Amino acid sequence: MWPNEARDFTPWLASNLSRLGVVLGMDLELTKREADVGDFSLDLLARDLSTNRPVIIENQFGATNHDHFGKLITYAAGIDAAAVIWLAESIRDEHRQAIEWLNRRTDEGVHFFAVLVEVVRIDDSRPAVVFKPIVSPNEWQRVAQDSADRQTSPKAEAYRRFFQGLLDELREKHRFTGARAAQPQNWYSFPSGIQGVTYGMSFAQDGRARAEIYIDQGDADSNKALFDRLQAGKTTIETELGESMEWERLDNRRASRIAVYRPGGIDSLPDQLAEIHRWSIERLLKIKKVFGPKVSAARQSPLGEGGGV
Repeated sequence: MWPNEARDFTPWLASNLSRLGVVLGMDLELTKREADVGDFSLDLLARDLSTNRPVIIENQFGATNHDHFGKLITYAAGIDAAAVIWLAESIRDEHRQAIEWLNRRTDEGVHFFAVLVEVVRIDDSRPAVVFKPIVSPNEWQRVAQDSADRQTSPKAEAYRRFFQGLLDELREKHRFTGARAAQPQNWYSFPSGIQGVTYGMSFAQDGRARAEIYIDQGDADSNKALFDRLQAGKTTIETELGESMEWERLDNRRASRIAVYRPGGIDSLPDQLAEIHRWSIERLLKIKKVFGPKVSAARQSPLGEGGGV
């Protein structure tokens, strides 16, 4: 499948992080390949969109070894990673025990994974890649422990409950996300499949709920150019969505946002929160359906060439 690890497997994995994320219960977005950490080079640097914190991914052919284990610890310390993922063809027992020990002994700020990579084929079928987590933190136990350790406020816990229900429905009914555990925060982001562009749902500070597409590719000029390209097709986009949106270029910030709002906050009555839940699901699905091809087209065609998308 991959004759060379660096030239073949790592680029393939970079293009298929969503598949790995589904298995591990995260929404992963690539940040950089061959990221420098001191004098070393990390295979893949990603971020977990649920926390916006970095994730380090190291892969190797053959069995796990001490050299890669030492590098993982170095990368985790240098980047202050939220998750550390180690992929290999086989996981040696002593390294399995070491990763399990790290999950037991480290605090709630970081999770460690050891993942087996296999390729299977039945008769003459096409080869299929299988990710098998050999070691992973007990997600539900860790989340419960995290909340207890941080002594989260009732409001933060209300956010966690709301977004847990949202994640569960989006994952199980719509395959919109691979994430399994919500955080006690007032927002959640989902990958669009295009680096630097995410879909999201949040409770804004003005007492409104918001579903959005958020553009932050790391460069203000690129963000504004993509926003302008999309806005040139505003009429078509809003017709396909079936409602108007707020086009927030945010000239005083690096990122830009296109969003739809409705009244409501996390302290709303239960039946109102249920309605916000239904509204959020409907709007996120619509935004993904309409904006997915529009963003791809806008990225491929510079502003000014061919008008709006």
